[in-house]
Amino acid sequence: MADVEVKVPAMGESISEGTISRWFKKEGEAIKADEALFEIETDKVTQEIYAPVGGVVKKLQKAQGANAAVGETVAVIDSSATAAAPAADKPAAAPAPAAASKTQPMAETLPPAAKKLATEKGVDTSALAGSGKHGQVTKGDVLEAAATKPAAPAPAQPARVISVAPGERETVQPMSRLRRAIADRLVSAQQTAAILTTFNEVDMKPAMDLRAKHNDDFQKKYGVKIGFMSLFTKAVVSALKEVPAINAEIRGSDIVYKNYYDIGVAVGGPRGLVVPIVRGADQLNFSEIEIEISRLAARVKEGSITLPEMEGGTFTISNGGIYGSMMSTPILNPPQSGILGMHNIVKRAVVISEGNSDKIEIRPMMYIALSYDHRIVDGKEAVTFLVKVKQAIEDPVRLLLGV
Repeated sequence: MADVEVKVPAMGESISEGTISRWFKKEGEAIKADEALFEIETDKVTQEIYAPVGGVVKKLQKAQGANAAVGETVAVIDSSATAAAPAADKPAAAPAPAAASKTQPMAETLPPAAKKLATEKGVDTSALAGSGKHGQVTKGDVLEAAATKPAAPAPAQPARVISVAPGERETVQPMSRLRRAIADRLVSAQQTAAILTTFNEVDMKPAMDLRAKHNDDFQKKYGVKIGFMSLFTKAVVSALKEVPAINAEIRGSDIVYKNYYDIGVAVGGPRGLVVPIVRGADQLNFSEIEIEISRLAARVKEGSITLPEMEGGTFTISNGGIYGSMMSTPILNPPQSGILGMHNIVKRAVVISEGNSDKIEIRPMMYIALSYDHRIVDGKEAVTFLVKVKQAIEDPVRLLLGV
């Protein structure tokens, strides 16, 4: 018997333990090397842990929902065992038809998480070419297939009737590690920083015209669409260079000014809002920013984002507009000193000045908000920052000219 211990791997310097959120295998079940064994959730990331060897799961030492420290043994795999064979007197199964045999290898390489997602998305995995180890179909493969699958008409849904028995009017559910971490950080930000918010509005017509004119050529060349986030990221970097205090942080009794621009982009995932980082945004062009944001967003949505991809940002952009928010006051992401909130684009009547005359036009307008730490950023600096962002978005050529 060759017992192999499965331990909780290191997941970052600041993470010492996690919660076993799901077991993909039960005791006595066969498992292949590099097949998903369990999922662990920390206050920053959720990731699947794969079996180091093949064999049979001999013992699960932690219950689902239990905490486990980094380096702690949570399962034992007997690498010399195999799944129980059928009884000797049981007749052998008839050979599968040739058409069915083609799908069997793919079924064997489908991990539980990808299988569950495929069921939810209605994706036939038998036709997918797995991009994971040993041809394994990953969540990313399923998501990509779902994105290209033609939408079927939604069937009529009957009215939903919720029946609540007496004494069951409330459901108590423990907070996840991620939700607890978010709660702690939000409270900490409110208690330690002097948070103020200033607002402005942006005429999005020039940006929308630019996208309409060049989007097809841009997408053909780079494989991604022109998004507003790349424009705002470039505009933010330009404004941060003008107002360096917003790209700084308070460290003890010192102000640390950062000469690099790692911009966090808030993305909603299946387990909450996370903020992956676009590294060196000042060194990237528009297409490179769009490609990186698209890559990070896909990793967030499939649950494969890693801690290093979310650490060390200098400034954050949050886009509540995609959910329909018209105006909000975003909360700082400590130890950062500023966060920009983008909002919904709404057509409004505005006054347009041309020379000495004014006229009223219907324009697509967006409110933008800057929340900042008043301990380090003055009101004048905050207003100046928003004006610089506004000017850049309303005249994108300024970003190319650096003015």
